Amino acid sequence: MYQWRKFEFFQEKHASIPDEVSGRIGCCSSGRGKLVIGSDDGTVSFLDRGLNLNFSFQAHSSSTLFLQQLRQRNFLVTIGEDESTMCLKVFDLDKIQPEGTSTSTPDCIGILRIFTNQFPEAQITSFLVLEEAPPILLIAIGLDTGCIYAIKGDIARERITRYKLQVDNASDRSNSPVTGLGFRVDGQALQLFAVTPDSVTLFSLHNQPPRRQTLDQIGCASNGVTMSDRSELVIGRPEAVYFYEIDGRGPCWAFEGEKKFLGWFRGYLLCVISDQRSGKDTFNVYDLKNRLIAHSLGVKEVSHMLCEWGNIILIMNDKSTLCISEKDMESKLDMLFKKNLYTVAINLVQSQQADAAATAEVLRKYGDHLYSKQDYDEAMAQYIQTIGHLEPSYVIQKFLDAQRIYNLTNYLEKLHEKGVASKDHTTLLLNCYTKLKDVEKLNVFIKSEDGLGEHKFDVETAIRVCRAANYHEHAMYVAKKAGRHEWYLKILLEDLGRYDEALQYISSLEPSQAGMTVKEYGKILIEHKTEETIEILMRLCTEEGESAKKGSSSGAYLSMLPSPVDFLNIFIHHPQSLMDFLERYTRKIKDSPAQLEIHNTLLELYLSNDLNFPSMSQASNGVDLSFREKSGSSPMLKASNGKLKDVCKDKDRSERHQRGLCLLKSAWPSDLEHPLYDVDLAIILCEMNAFKEGLLYLYEKMKLYKEVIACYMQVHDHEGLIACCKRLGDSGKGGDPTLWADLLKYFGELGEDCSKEVKEVLSYIERDDILPPIIVLQTLSRNPCLTLSVIKDYISRKLEQESKLIEEDRRAIEKYQENTLAMRKEIQDLRTNARIFQLSKCTACTFTLDLPAVHFMCMHSFHQRCLGDNEKECPECAPEYRSVLEMKRNLDQNSKDQDRFFQQVKSSKDGFSVIAEYFGKGIISKTSNGTKDNSLRSGNTSTTGF
Repeated sequence: MYQWRKFEFFQEKHASIPDEVSGRIGCCSSGRGKLVIGSDDGTVSFLDRGLNLNFSFQAHSSSTLFLQQLRQRNFLVTIGEDESTMCLKVFDLDKIQPEGTSTSTPDCIGILRIFTNQFPEAQITSFLVLEEAPPILLIAIGLDTGCIYAIKGDIARERITRYKLQVDNASDRSNSPVTGLGFRVDGQALQLFAVTPDSVTLFSLHNQPPRRQTLDQIGCASNGVTMSDRSELVIGRPEAVYFYEIDGRGPCWAFEGEKKFLGWFRGYLLCVISDQRSGKDTFNVYDLKNRLIAHSLGVKEVSHMLCEWGNIILIMNDKSTLCISEKDMESKLDMLFKKNLYTVAINLVQSQQADAAATAEVLRKYGDHLYSKQDYDEAMAQYIQTIGHLEPSYVIQKFLDAQRIYNLTNYLEKLHEKGVASKDHTTLLLNCYTKLKDVEKLNVFIKSEDGLGEHKFDVETAIRVCRAANYHEHAMYVAKKAGRHEWYLKILLEDLGRYDEALQYISSLEPSQAGMTVKEYGKILIEHKTEETIEILMRLCTEEGESAKKGSSSGAYLSMLPSPVDFLNIFIHHPQSLMDFLERYTRKIKDSPAQLEIHNTLLELYLSNDLNFPSMSQASNGVDLSFREKSGSSPMLKASNGKLKDVCKDKDRSERHQRGLCLLKSAWPSDLEHPLYDVDLAIILCEMNAFKEGLLYLYEKMKLYKEVIACYMQVHDHEGLIACCKRLGDSGKGGDPTLWADLLKYFGELGEDCSKEVKEVLSYIERDDILPPIIVLQTLSRNPCLTLSVIKDYISRKLEQESKLIEEDRRAIEKYQENTLAMRKEIQDLRTNARIFQLSKCTACTFTLDLPAVHFMCMHSFHQRCLGDNEKECPECAPEYRSVLEMKRNLDQNSKDQDRFFQQVKSSKDGFSVIAEYFGKGIISKTSNGTKDNSLRSGNTSTTGF
């Protein structure tokens, strides 16, 4: 005991029992915020927190010996003497009846005589009540005869059971009084400790009859018994304090001196010890876990010791009191920090179950203290215990000194083990490993895993640091295990240059992951492993193995595969490889969803004039040209090499153009209206790269015949131009005859001698009568290099044809004039002379004509009955007459449609013939003097006067 440190963790306050409490204090109890005091005059008084009297009442007529305030219900159980009879009473404190101005009496719900014939009278030495399950009470009354009277049941309803427990053997006549009792409840098990000066006994009350077990052959005197918060029996003897479990004696603490009072408060052992040498009493508060005396002071004669309101209350014989309260944790810790008692402070906060933040703060201060003493290892041990509460940067900053790298490494390892490390912590730890060159620890850190197989660090940070420190194998291990394929391949390709291994790794991935990695690192793979990379791309885009398993290559399945268009960017510096890849794909897959984009890309590759082929610049026909140039070869050799390069380029360009033309034709089959490529893009590519064949094919396919011949005109290809017109200008085959007119105009504006071509063109113009001679003459007259002999034969034939037409027109005119004169004579005859109708038969029914009859001026006669109601026109001549009237109405309508007239004049080869036709039909006629015909006007021009 003398080795234990003493501290002032408690503070005391003096007070006194009020004078209203009469008589000598015989018993005390506490609970439910009250102090209950029983006096030798039979009164019971209730005190509040300020030790002021609330009320008192007369519980017994003579004296109150024992009492206990129940916790679950507001009941008070007392034992006292009433008219020389020992009684047990139960008071309901919630039901108080006023008796006067100063006193109140609670309802007494039960009165029980303790001693009966079966339970002989003896002196009561101890008393304890256990609330089992309301309203059931278990009351134990210890006697000086070594017996315990147990009363169990509902006292208010007088439903009780009594039984007796014998502490000592019945044969032993020297019975000792029961000085202490204690209940222990462990689940369904209920035990009762009984202490006498000579023994410690345990009764198992859940057994019937109760089973007795002697735990020790020595006990203690009165007031030296209490129960700990772990349901241990604590008894005090002059030499020590002993703890008892249900199986016997447990630990003991050697505190010298007579133990007058023993108590338990919040984990502290309370002792009032009498020093026999000095005769003074001392009150000590022991912290058994931390082996310290939390408080110690000298006291007068103590009569009772209670715990209530978080205080320890000592009642002295002179009715003075001492209220002892525990200081707050902060005050206690400040006291310890001033004395540098950090270990005590740590034990204190841990024993009192303080929150983790408070514990971490104490550990931090202890670590700072050790650090200031340069005890770095021990300081780090304290800092490690603060992980999760103390900011790691606080510790890291202290140990960044290079000489403390081992301590820093240890701290960072613990951060990762507890899963609170950040990316910066991972970076710092890996840098520590690499600086120490501790490969073994690095292996453990990188390759260790928990039960779930997850890393305890930031994967990307670990990869980056290991890679920067040239620990590539470690970085690859982390990347592969974490499924970070992009990092794994980045190290393989960019740092190690192991291209074959990278390709093999990509091949082992899932198709979706493999596609993503190829997009990311395809440029490097194409640069070094072209063929192998293309093979992987073919497997990804066609899935040869998978499609064979599925037995299907439908469009729906192909749409789920990656498109070759997705990988175009990796071929940006290798167009030749891109062309090979797309060609292989198109040969394999005929109905790809990305067919349009693939064909567009191939057309760009095929039709471009210049591709940067690395192989061409380095080798040709087995000769390393670049090497010879670098070796200082002669100028003549360099010139020959340059020519050889140009020849190879021209040959390659020609081959690609031919493949491009084949693609243009094959991707636009005759049964499709639109091609499987972008026509506008194809035209632009052909024009940019001067690819005449492709441009001609596209124009002809799109029926842009004028653009076709324009291509020939640009290069002055006369033979091709005439051949093209022969093919495209035949109207019988759906061609455009106006091409010959454009061709004639071209030769007329050529400015050079092209007599042969003009003669051939004129033959086709003359054959199809495409242009009138006057237009031909005007067009060819613009070329000064052409002579009259070119068109002499053409003009003579045309003049002969015109003469024949004129003669035919003259004969037709004469015929029409003769017919007109005959018609006019007939009209005059009808107007002036009578008509004799001599028909004897009806024109309609061919029967003999009889009256009534109808005769028409057309010399047709009919029965009136054959005509019916239609007597105004001849049935025979009416259809012809109606057709003439309809024709006249149409002509009148046409005469009002000016736009149609001018459109015909404009679009006709010979506008004069259209005007003549209108004159012939009578649409254009003379108008009367002073008037104008408004039926044919164009703008402000009138056609009157014809």
